[in-house]
Amino acid sequence: MAKPDRHFINVFSAVLGILIAIVLALIGVSRLVDSGPSGARNVEDPLMQAEAHERIKPFGQVAVAGADNTALTIETPPAAAAAPPNLPAGEAPAAAAPPPADGKTIYETACVVCHGAGIAGAPKVGDKAVWAARIAQGMSTLQEHALEGYQGSAGVMPAKGGRADLSDDVVKAAVEHMISQSR
Repeated sequence: MAKPDRHFINVFSAVLGILIAIVLALIGVSRLVDSGPSGARNVEDPLMQAEAHERIKPFGQVAVAGADNTALTIETPPAAAAAPPNLPAGEAPAAAAPPPADGKTIYETACVVCHGAGIAGAPKVGDKAVWAARIAQGMSTLQEHALEGYQGSAGVMPAKGGRADLSDDVVKAAVEHMISQSR
């Protein structure tokens, strides 16, 4: 073997040995740090389990009409509250109140979530520069996108804004309201 090759192998071996020593030292330090006080990682501890369940619980729950929803931790608006589960025999639950039909109320209860903050590329209501190109497409195109959904380069519009319970007429009224505020 030539002398330069031997020198390279010696230097390479030394560097490799130093790196291995550093890795082993880091593993030792991590084990020392991880050991912690006695019982700190006792997964059978009820308090630790309760804290873990609190951290991973879902943000909300689904309220089912006609079911006992008293265990839910979220509040539902009065119009969407479920009927009492213990109705007398033969008595039908009262029908839920239909959503209001005016565009301003629908905008304030459903559309403002995205169109108020510009979430998912939604044009903010009142931003005339952003709405100008959309308004130029025509009212029927905007209403079609609101009813059937639309995916463009700027963002996504789910069908009826994700509110399948809304009628086509109230969605169209909400679109008209947003346009009137953005001209």
